[in-house]
Amino acid sequence: MIPDLAALKYKLLFLMLFSFSIQVYAQHPPVFEGMTIDTTYIVLNDLRVNLVRYGYGKPNINFLAIHDDEDTGIKAAFEYIRFNGGKVIDSQYGDVRNFKFNYWEKEYQTDPNSIYTPAGIKIGLEKYGNFNDEVSKQLERASKVILNLYHAHNKPDYMFTLHNNADGGFGISSYLKGYDLESAADSVYINSEMDADDLVLVTELALFNGLKAEKVNVVLQSREAPDDGSLSIYAMHQKIPYINVEVQHGHQEEHLRLIEIAVKVLKETYPDLKGNAPK
Repeated sequence: MIPDLAALKYKLLFLMLFSFSIQVYAQHPPVFEGMTIDTTYIVLNDLRVNLVRYGYGKPNINFLAIHDDEDTGIKAAFEYIRFNGGKVIDSQYGDVRNFKFNYWEKEYQTDPNSIYTPAGIKIGLEKYGNFNDEVSKQLERASKVILNLYHAHNKPDYMFTLHNNADGGFGISSYLKGYDLESAADSVYINSEMDADDLVLVTELALFNGLKAEKVNVVLQSREAPDDGSLSIYAMHQKIPYINVEVQHGHQEEHLRLIEIAVKVLKETYPDLKGNAPK
């Protein structure tokens, strides 16, 4: 009997996960001599996501960038590891924010920072249109690949992510009373001399207090924050200290400054971190 070619086609397009090391140079950002590169591929039907891990020097902080249209943080992290060592995982899938792919002739779309809890996967897919159980399972498996790559098969001491935003949109004021993300914040500290688009979000009070002492815009995520499937929610539920350094697109020097401050506070707060570089 000849198999149904259409069905076979879609079976072959189910989520495939595999990784291997290659020496390639991504179009963004520019690499520098001595950097190691390995790539893990996630295939979501007709979408391929490249998780490119760049390493340099001695083990140090590991950074993760989830959105492919947010390169300012990657460039700042490259500058950090050039002088301090560490690793950067850069998600590359077409210079756009969302995952968008087809499954059984329907289009599905979601924010890749909403796939780390079952509730978030459902909310994320429904926000942009279609929901499907098999697609949900694919996204759940994809999230595990990202987490395993960052965790290196062990529960991490921390998670350190990098994000960028647009001028005058999302910012530190978004967490104030009466604004969209009020329910997500436990405490907010604002330095009026900083750009309101540049901030740090954390899940631990000790990190919040340390960053507040450094006089940078900082948000402490509420323990009652809505489950949107984001990495900050996942990390909080798993009791993993989480830091997100987020600045306006193009504020590379400020992103590097905030990374350096956040790393300092992280190491002072948790001096026994695995992979902690010598002082």
